[in-house]
Amino acid sequence: MDSTDPRCIHAGAITTGAAKLNRSVVNNLITLYSKSNLPCNAARVFQSIPSPNVVSWTSLISAFSNSPLSFHHFISMLRHPSRILPNSHTLTSLLKTCASLPALTFGVQLHSLAVKLGFSSELFTGSALMSMYFKTGLSTNAKKVFDEMPVRDEVCFSSVVVGFGQNSKPIDALSCFVEMRRSGMPSTIVSVSGALRAASDMAMLEQCRIIHGHAMVTGLNLNAIVGSGLIDGYGKCGLVGNARAVFDELEMELNIVGWNAMMAGHAQQGEHGNVIELFALMEERGMLPDEYSFLATLTAFYNAGLVEETEIWFWRRMEEYNLEPCLEHYTCLVGALGKAGRLEEAERIALTMPFKPDAALWRVLLSKCANHVNMDIAWRMSDRLLEINPMDDSAYVILANAYASAGRWDEVREVWKRMKDKKVRKEGGKSWIEVLGEVHVFLAGDRRHEMTDEIYAKLEELMEGIEKLGYVPVWTEMLHEVEEKEKKKALWYHSEKLALAFGLLNGTTPPGKALRIVKNLRICRDCHEAFKYISRLVKREIIVRDVNRYHRFLNGSCSCGDQW
Repeated sequence: MDSTDPRCIHAGAITTGAAKLNRSVVNNLITLYSKSNLPCNAARVFQSIPSPNVVSWTSLISAFSNSPLSFHHFISMLRHPSRILPNSHTLTSLLKTCASLPALTFGVQLHSLAVKLGFSSELFTGSALMSMYFKTGLSTNAKKVFDEMPVRDEVCFSSVVVGFGQNSKPIDALSCFVEMRRSGMPSTIVSVSGALRAASDMAMLEQCRIIHGHAMVTGLNLNAIVGSGLIDGYGKCGLVGNARAVFDELEMELNIVGWNAMMAGHAQQGEHGNVIELFALMEERGMLPDEYSFLATLTAFYNAGLVEETEIWFWRRMEEYNLEPCLEHYTCLVGALGKAGRLEEAERIALTMPFKPDAALWRVLLSKCANHVNMDIAWRMSDRLLEINPMDDSAYVILANAYASAGRWDEVREVWKRMKDKKVRKEGGKSWIEVLGEVHVFLAGDRRHEMTDEIYAKLEELMEGIEKLGYVPVWTEMLHEVEEKEKKKALWYHSEKLALAFGLLNGTTPPGKALRIVKNLRICRDCHEAFKYISRLVKREIIVRDVNRYHRFLNGSCSCGDQW
């Protein structure tokens, strides 16, 4: 038997008599059985202890981590006649279990007990509390725990940076990273990669560059995890060339995650040739493609409008690699077929695939129906979206825009009436642009910015300029009963137009460089049309990352081919 096997060590302890005389030996045996994934053996050893102490109980509780049985043993400890109270290690183990199950109610009770016993502000217990709250979506609670800790180390800061990023709060994540650096705390692989993820989620190019520079100073840029974060960050900012430079430098060190990040960066731009080249090179290196590798290839072909290639690679996944497609792969296939006008076929695949279609899939197909003005299927797709979420505003908005494109204004009014009767509110558009490392957020018709007067004046100048070039407003929003003058104003003041005017006004980047805007929704048809003309007028490249894809406007055209 292997000398490292806990059963072998246990036998030796019994032979020497240590298992009966030394409680620390018994506690270690419980821990060894736990680490060897033999919790039942750990429980039997525990039962042999005549007077278990808090260490013994903690060892037993840890042996059943990630299981509700750990809670059972904890309650048994509290009810034990010896009245043993938990220590910080006991609470830390239980809190980790609460985070993994999840079991928030029990975790909140543990938090209360930790406060009473004075453990909540200790490093290990505080970090476990933060992790639990972040994993259950209560980031405010996690930050409160962090703020109340008198002593914080780099592990605590890293947990907060990553936790905010995972809870879709990238600005808070970056603010915490800045606070960490100002406090003199050393950066870690976790904190730097977490900050990069936050910056990439917001497409904050300047922040990516600043963090890249910091990683180079600290030597963390040569780490594969940080390198993958840099590749992902530059890719999501639209700078695939910068991402590729990092990739080429670390190519031999990167694992499948880094390769997938590089392929995803090319895929977002529809650069299918580069994706296939990397895919082949990855196979030559002996790496097995995974679901994300294939998702990158399908996305690349889909964004490039190559329907036949999308189909070939979709089926190749199953035939050559014996990998079953995921829902996201089917969404790419359905979207590609829909883009080609094969709407009935796309709908049939969506209904017969081995997954229940989600809102994202039906939304993609609804958008393609709107592009091809196929109102029969569009209506069905809208209803299927509403079956999943009766308050989904996109089901109404895209359908109404499709009717508007067809000039069927009576149906447009009916859709908006239906939406109003159901008390569904259209989600407000939000766009942001980064200037000198600071993010400026705009809403539709926003007048909160300190430069509002200048922004609106610049926007008026732009809109008048593109009208002379031939721009004609696209009336696809809720404007069918509004006066012509008011329609124009409503279209002018969309959030992405305000962000663009601010960017041009402030010289966000040197002349000749691209302006980058991120939007929380699908860019509307009028803004899309206006941006094509503005790129001609100002002779600048404009990059918009909306909820669906990247749009690169240059010399009056867009990389999406006017389908998104």
